[in-house]
Amino acid sequence: MKRPKISDIRATTVTVPLEAPLRHSNGAHWGRFVRTIIEVETDVGIVGLGEMGGGGESAEAAFRALKPYLVGHDPFELENLRFMICNPTASLYNNRTQMHAAIEFACLDIMGKFLDVPVCDLLGGKMRDAVPFASYMFFRLPNKDTGEGETRTADQLIEQTLALKKKCSHKLKSGVFPPDYELEVFRAWAKALGPDSVRYDPNAAFSVEEAIRFAKGIEDLNNDYYEDPTWGLNGMRRVRENTTMPLATNTVVVNFEQLATNILNPAVDVILLDTTFWGGIRPCVKAAGVCETFQLGIAVHSSGELGIQLATMLHLGAVLPNLVFHADAHYHQLTDDIIVGGPMRYQNGTIEVPTAPGLGVELDRDKLGQYADLHKTLGGYPYDRDPSRPGWFSVVPNTRWADPKNDRVVGY
Repeated sequence: MKRPKISDIRATTVTVPLEAPLRHSNGAHWGRFVRTIIEVETDVGIVGLGEMGGGGESAEAAFRALKPYLVGHDPFELENLRFMICNPTASLYNNRTQMHAAIEFACLDIMGKFLDVPVCDLLGGKMRDAVPFASYMFFRLPNKDTGEGETRTADQLIEQTLALKKKCSHKLKSGVFPPDYELEVFRAWAKALGPDSVRYDPNAAFSVEEAIRFAKGIEDLNNDYYEDPTWGLNGMRRVRENTTMPLATNTVVVNFEQLATNILNPAVDVILLDTTFWGGIRPCVKAAGVCETFQLGIAVHSSGELGIQLATMLHLGAVLPNLVFHADAHYHQLTDDIIVGGPMRYQNGTIEVPTAPGLGVELDRDKLGQYADLHKTLGGYPYDRDPSRPGWFSVVPNTRWADPKNDRVVGY
């Protein structure tokens, strides 16, 4: 049987609308996700799919530049692919880890289609048929066209979360408003959710001292963990020494060197594995194995996915024996998707792992064209800026908080 070889790579940037702009500690998603969709063609007619974000910008040109590296490569040779694209010393000058992830997704998709098995079977086989997800909530600006969708007050946050109440774990992305205001909102939200567990993630906006003070204000709640309250391993370690809650991160342990440092001198208890940030699905599986060895918790992190990357998260979640925390997903914030059949559906807070060969999703060509045209019309946006605060930018630790009384609708 002839093994496939890569013959071409195509990159298409799409813009898919969100229900409303999502705010975070260092900016916002301006009412849409900008994602670069990758199609890796082979000489046997199989096409593999990948996906990458980019902070509101296109990555098409960067992927085009990788074509000479890829043409003629065997997609089964994934270790060669890793060093060819992101050798740890060579790529100091052109960090390609996230690009490698998108291409690895596509190669695994090719392998699964070639062998007629789902990707999870290539990774050790399913431990579960469906992956449970937390309701991932944000402070949001109003939709500029409808004026709807704002999340600024405790009542708004509670109403929107209860609409997703089939889930039993809930996360608030925060670090937007003054800490005392967010503490009041978070406590009211947790109370309204009854016995469900909660997570607070200020995106490393707090100083160590503010992070400890905030921790004391929420330690009595049913917390899964306290995510990235401050920046850096040393800062996280100091917070960890002063709270009873487990600490989690997707910012300061995102590679194996950092993971080793954290094991030797613990600062974080739960590692949030992101199939993009870690460079692919396989590195996440490897990292989960290290965490299993040293009894560190894990969860699956979300970085603004469409259906292709969501499929990678589902296959990852399917094979990890030590996945005890519900996964994160921005996915329910979207209004549409670019895969056949439209957005994947939640059932009782879970999404089923695709069973078709490869990643188990296919591109909807009409949707791909529609949202590629929308990107050409709207262009990109600066992820690290907030359209409601012209001239603002964040600092670490942050002291430049948004005004919780400001309810105006802004353009973006």
